[in-house]
Amino acid sequence: MKEQQNTKLIGALAVALSAMLWGVDGILLTPQLYNLNTAFVVFVIHLFPFLLMNVFFFREYRQLRTMSKSDLIYFTLIALFGGALGTLAIVKSLFLMHFNSLSVIVLLQKLQPVFAVILARIILKEHIKRHFVLWASIALIAGYFMTFGWALPDFTTEGVTTVYAALLSLLAAFSFGSSTVFSKKILGNYSFVSSTFFRYGFTTLIMLLIVLFSGHIGDFSQITPRNWLFIALIGLTTGSGAIFLYYYGLRHVKASLSTFLELMYPITAVILDYFVNKTVYSPVQWIAISVMLFAIVMLNVEKEK
Repeated sequence: MKEQQNTKLIGALAVALSAMLWGVDGILLTPQLYNLNTAFVVFVIHLFPFLLMNVFFFREYRQLRTMSKSDLIYFTLIALFGGALGTLAIVKSLFLMHFNSLSVIVLLQKLQPVFAVILARIILKEHIKRHFVLWASIALIAGYFMTFGWALPDFTTEGVTTVYAALLSLLAAFSFGSSTVFSKKILGNYSFVSSTFFRYGFTTLIMLLIVLFSGHIGDFSQITPRNWLFIALIGLTTGSGAIFLYYYGLRHVKASLSTFLELMYPITAVILDYFVNKTVYSPVQWIAISVMLFAIVMLNVEKEK
């Protein structure tokens, strides 16, 4: 019994730590690569973890022989939405903000359960309950006030950047939510090691094509020693490292508990954004942040029920 409790505790700590690492990434690490092309950054932060995985998990390639056409399609969709499009959108939005109110961009990502449930209704034919409509509407409205406060969106030259960044963050939430839905169709047949390996591998291939056609494959010469440091940190910690921690933790804790533990992601982002970037929110924004996070927790709780 005691050993089982210790395992659950370690699992909970793993989920919380992975969430904190993602918060650190959004505020401290990825924005430090703003001098590089966005697509090239996404390519590099997937390429190097995948190369490292090849050292330890090269035997995973054997599964390609028995992988069905359907599996290949879904792994491609997971990589396209969750790896390529989602990461492109969030990295670009972080770069646009240039160290201003980065936690707003991070927090908007947490709306992905809203898009995941909507897409699950369309693709998986899952039934949407009335509770979802209520909490999803509250989360979306709170997301608006968190971003703009009482003001209307500013479409002037200066203000349009915030609007653009917010829309990109919503696109990231949609993409990550899509990846979650596609994952339900396939990942039950594969271990978390295999799933992570092929997700990074397929994403690397997709991003390789994008940087080739966009003419940025030669941008390796523009990477500074400081950039290399942050690329290594992302690859080993907030990238593949955090994903392995997260999936390990999910094996030992209930989904309802992981929902609360994952709140360490936005909490870490808000705290770091305040102390590092001196971001200060208005009272209405703080209320909106609290309401949005509560609504997202309720969405996950109702979904599990």
